[in-house]
Amino acid sequence: MKTKAEIIPECPVAATVQLIGSKWKLLIIRNLLTRPWRFNELHKDLEGISQKVLTDNLRQMEADGLITRTVYAEVPPRVEYALSELGATLKPILDAMKAWGENYKNRM
Repeated sequence: MKTKAEIIPECPVAATVQLIGSKWKLLIIRNLLTRPWRFNELHKDLEGISQKVLTDNLRQMEADGLITRTVYAEVPPRVEYALSELGATLKPILDAMKAWGENYKNRM
């Protein structure tokens, strides 16, 4: 089995795209930049995402170290997702994407 370092592309741009390049991952990160979110909150806010796709993306992002999953010992159980310290470093990338998107929309 390959290690994570062997799976990540050597090219830094390709590595970034592999980690956050899906539509849903970028939108999840966008939401988590504001505050921690619960699963159902994310599911309701991300129109069109299925529970399975959201679950798969959250698991992958947790495995990649981009988000944290906190389970609170309450009844009923409460689980929150938040950006990790590493995940929070993506803010300038999303800020740049937002600015570019606004500029593009203004030109159309």
